[in-house]
Amino acid sequence: MRAVLKGSYSMTLSNNDKKHLRRLGHNLNPVVTVAGNGLSENVLTEIDRALSDHELIKVKLAVGDNETKQQVIGTICEKLRAEAVQSIGHIVLLLRKADKPNPRLSNLLR
Repeated sequence: MRAVLKGSYSMTLSNNDKKHLRRLGHNLNPVVTVAGNGLSENVLTEIDRALSDHELIKVKLAVGDNETKQQVIGTICEKLRAEAVQSIGHIVLLLRKADKPNPRLSNLLR
């Protein structure tokens, strides 16, 4: 899995951090679906809002082949300063830590 494209924002997560985040993300449902027509500004805005609220989210990518999927993941990570923790099938687990997380909404603080 190529989590982040060259030149984009990247938090360096240890293997233990990734393992913990995958465990937290296991029971999450995708909050946004990216359809075959790709990333629109509205979709990016919705992903950005979800990352701001929840910090750790799943996004469903129904965009076609693996290369296109990796490009979409890279674009999301670059534009929204997020980290792709895991990508399995059509689901990607994204992380962007908030400066002041809301304990009622954050998936990291539950």
